[in-house]
Amino acid sequence: MGMQSGFPYFEIEFSKEGEASNPDQAKALKAALQPGNPTDLLVFSHGWNNDMAEARRLCEKFLISFRRRLDMGVPGTADRKFAVACVLWPSKKFAEQELIPSGAAGLGGGISDKAVVEQLQALKGFFSGKDADAKLEQAKALVPKLQDSPAAQKEFAELLRAALEPDAGHAKAGADDGAPDFFKLDGHEVMTRLSKPLPIPSTAHAGGAAGISGPGLGATSGPGAGNHGGAAGLLSFFSGIKSAALNLLNLTAYYQMKARAGLVGTKGLAPLIRSIKELHAPLKIHFAGHSFGCRLLTSAAWALDKGELNPKAVPIDSLSLLQAAFSHYGFADKWDGTHAGAFRNVLLNKQVRGPIIATCTVNDKAVGLAYPAASLLAGQVAAGIGDKNDKYGGMGRNGAQMTPEAVNGKLLPAGSAYEFTAGKIHNLLADQYVHGHSDITGEEVAYAVLAAISRT
Repeated sequence: MGMQSGFPYFEIEFSKEGEASNPDQAKALKAALQPGNPTDLLVFSHGWNNDMAEARRLCEKFLISFRRRLDMGVPGTADRKFAVACVLWPSKKFAEQELIPSGAAGLGGGISDKAVVEQLQALKGFFSGKDADAKLEQAKALVPKLQDSPAAQKEFAELLRAALEPDAGHAKAGADDGAPDFFKLDGHEVMTRLSKPLPIPSTAHAGGAAGISGPGLGATSGPGAGNHGGAAGLLSFFSGIKSAALNLLNLTAYYQMKARAGLVGTKGLAPLIRSIKELHAPLKIHFAGHSFGCRLLTSAAWALDKGELNPKAVPIDSLSLLQAAFSHYGFADKWDGTHAGAFRNVLLNKQVRGPIIATCTVNDKAVGLAYPAASLLAGQVAAGIGDKNDKYGGMGRNGAQMTPEAVNGKLLPAGSAYEFTAGKIHNLLADQYVHGHSDITGEEVAYAVLAAISRT
């Protein structure tokens, strides 16, 4: 056991397959939990990161703010004794990028073969499909042919999709994130549709190419730059086949992360939480996640419901979704008139006893523009791309949509009075305090998490 910001601190690492990387970590956590001390366990999960060091820094920064606000006093928490479990899992980070008007203007020539090859190389070791790295190497050889060869374009797309494990498109999937189009369309058609430019939302920063980043394009500038753990860089705003190649690489990485987050949540974390509650039934358990960590934790809450192998449900006490990287229809009731969101049963079966909070902001270009990339595949590029009316909008941009239990509010200054209610999802518009996808470690965010916890 270590300490972070005065909290007993435990790291729980999982592999790509959702297995415990070090079973002794879980044993140490269970051994440290005593009746009444701690009273509450905060489970924190990072989003996309290049390495574990960045994941740890994100958790550490959040806990500094969490401790500061706790020490200043939050009604309903005076007698709480917290321990923290930080979930670490294999993930991948892409650099958050600023937007520019009018496509590739100012860059003088668009995307090079080198940029695509570098991205392919950077993804080595990332995908979980059979012989994935060999498929990436084959794709690299096709890059010089992409511009003029429909056959090469088709093969490129098929190789990328084959780098995923067979069920990646179905892991708690739904048409609300474009998975059917991505996996079923002809490879050449995929490349053709992804080669079209997307309209720039009205929230985009003006100013040429100065803020551009991404494969081979330099560093990020502007609000949110330099933050860790982002799901950013998912979308290029260039047009043409080379743009399609990068868009395809990023979408393929997205579906890999989606599948992996679900796997770690259901196969890795949920059984651990279930075993902890069997030993310490009075312990209150709170989930707080960032980016794809929100999908991981929500998948775990979903898996803690009763089922064929587990006749008893194990609800958690609160759920904080900090710039969540999943569909804004994730909790929806009949989002398309027929189908429920992938995590609808978390609400229906009361798998979260207390409040659920979800920070959201137009400043989150990562989530706000990742999901609408699927609109290219569907051939439905909307004028309000990424907003709450977009079929492919994200939770971190818009909050929970088409969800009867959703309540719209704002992220307030630390110390303010929240009216959080058990069984509700509170969409917290965070434009004033969250300036980028990974800007989730400020005191306003930590205070909102504590306010949700205080209602349990």
